[in-house]
Amino acid sequence: MGRSKKFDWKKILVPPEDALTKIRPGMTVFIGTGPAAPLTLMQSLLEYDGRNVRDIELVQLAIQGNVILSVQDLKTYNYCLITFFSGFISSQTVKSGLVDMIPAYSSEIPELINKGKVSIDVAFIQITPPDSAGYCSLGVAVDVAREAMNKASLVVGEINTDMPFTYGDTFVSIKEFDLLVNSTNKQVPYKRHKVSKQMKKVAENVASVIKDGDCLAFSNSSLFEALGPQLKDKKDLGFHSLYFTDAMAELVKSGAVTNSRKTPFRGKSLTSYAMGSKKLMKWLHRNPLVEFQGTDFVCNPIFIGKIPQFVAIYEAEKVDLIGGVAFPRTGSVITGPGEVVDFFQGAEASEEGCTIIGLPSRNINGDSNILFSLMDYPNQLRIRESVYMIATEYGVANLKWKTLRERAQAMIDIAHPDDRQLLMEQAKKGKFLYSNQIFISNSAHLYPTHIACKTTFKGGIPIRFRAIKPSDEEQMRRFFYRFSDEAKFYRFFYSVKTMDHDKMQEYVNVDYNKEMSIVGLSGRPGDQTIMAEARFVRDDRSYYGEVAFLIDDSFQGIGIGSYMLDLLIQLAKELGLMGLTAEVLSDNLPMKKVFEKANYPMEAQLENGVYALTMHFNE
Repeated sequence: MGRSKKFDWKKILVPPEDALTKIRPGMTVFIGTGPAAPLTLMQSLLEYDGRNVRDIELVQLAIQGNVILSVQDLKTYNYCLITFFSGFISSQTVKSGLVDMIPAYSSEIPELINKGKVSIDVAFIQITPPDSAGYCSLGVAVDVAREAMNKASLVVGEINTDMPFTYGDTFVSIKEFDLLVNSTNKQVPYKRHKVSKQMKKVAENVASVIKDGDCLAFSNSSLFEALGPQLKDKKDLGFHSLYFTDAMAELVKSGAVTNSRKTPFRGKSLTSYAMGSKKLMKWLHRNPLVEFQGTDFVCNPIFIGKIPQFVAIYEAEKVDLIGGVAFPRTGSVITGPGEVVDFFQGAEASEEGCTIIGLPSRNINGDSNILFSLMDYPNQLRIRESVYMIATEYGVANLKWKTLRERAQAMIDIAHPDDRQLLMEQAKKGKFLYSNQIFISNSAHLYPTHIACKTTFKGGIPIRFRAIKPSDEEQMRRFFYRFSDEAKFYRFFYSVKTMDHDKMQEYVNVDYNKEMSIVGLSGRPGDQTIMAEARFVRDDRSYYGEVAFLIDDSFQGIGIGSYMLDLLIQLAKELGLMGLTAEVLSDNLPMKKVFEKANYPMEAQLENGVYALTMHFNE
């Protein structure tokens, strides 16, 4: 076609039908994906009745939202659609037999096209109007458009004036197109997902294990809408994500995301697609803070693995007791391996990297999202070894390098309280848990989540506190064996040599009607070690609580005991107790001082080398 030196592109536009006349039966037509789908060309293709357009293969990376070719369209016009991720509402087209889905890693797809494993004869690409130098931008969907253009014998550009001009590997010369058509369709915005109260709490728990400086992979779902506001107080976060959304833009604007700790592309969020509102598209226009690159780069697990603290986050539909994950069958951009495996492999190779799955404990119908086993449940991620953490509104289960028994107990702890007993029974029957495993049904509802907190002590040592859980059994057992005989005697007043399963499960299964236990944890979020435990047991006659402490020797003398006593006092008052009591050996002066600092009336009676301490709340 002729080219205008002044790039007066409006003069060289042709009707879409002119492009369709050049298609021949049996050809393969590549169609841009999602937000960059050339809607005018797609609509014209489906309405065109020329005999030359028969037995056509359509290739699209991911079918998203309302830019989908329906089953009826495919039947009527004798098309076959090839895709790599079904996603969104297209599962019906996959099941119809009119769609061929190629399971492949996102990072591999450019190579499949370059090597001709997926042949491309025609490429329909949506682009921005050219600038003064004659260069267009691929806009908000880069993926494999460049590879498709290089392989196609006919390249048709659909110019959309609504498309943001983006930076990165997005520049294409207008001379690279054989034909240009004008887009008569407005760009399709993606509605933001609604956030339920449960999902907000899930997001809070996910945010609790995200550290300053983490580089995050986001996606487009209600979890990420809820997660954005929870991360605004973090520092120096980064984005390396297949998708860029409104929630991500808001985090960049808040200052929480600086991308200052990653190389290359320091200071820039890296992505292949943008999915969001018109407001997002306007913000992305000529915005140098967001770099668009192809999926061979963005999804490359080797490159991802070189990014420190890379965190891959995904929303699931169902999970099971040993870490199996099934992704949503609709409303998701994930099916098959896709980019998930690429990002999970990258996270595993990343220094201090991790993977996090988030979901509510129940679906909107009230059914448990945590199952004993997923079995043949569709759309599974079949690499449970790569799942580090799973979060619901009831907490975070750390699964990495845990035994099946530990995994099952941790998952039961974050299930809906009304579902835990059945899961416990199923786990016992399935031999994941011991047959004599204790379950206190009331405790599931009474667990004091509000006591969870984080405090920094002398020397800048951060410690997290929360109520003890049944899944703490193994950690508490190891905690016990770290102590000297002397320290055990201070705590139990007699020589305790062993703490087997029967003893320890009684210790960690707390009846919160009359007993409270708080643990202190040190280490990075998601991989923390119990280093302190404090509890009281209510005396039903006096309505005082008897207190006992265990604090690791290496954390003594920095104020942890006093802080945990304050937490116990708070809980004791909530239970309506009159005060607290403790028996302290006379030579255990540090513990005696902890009680004296509490600023409550105190009685101390020494008998046979043991102080009987009584703290009164109401005097």
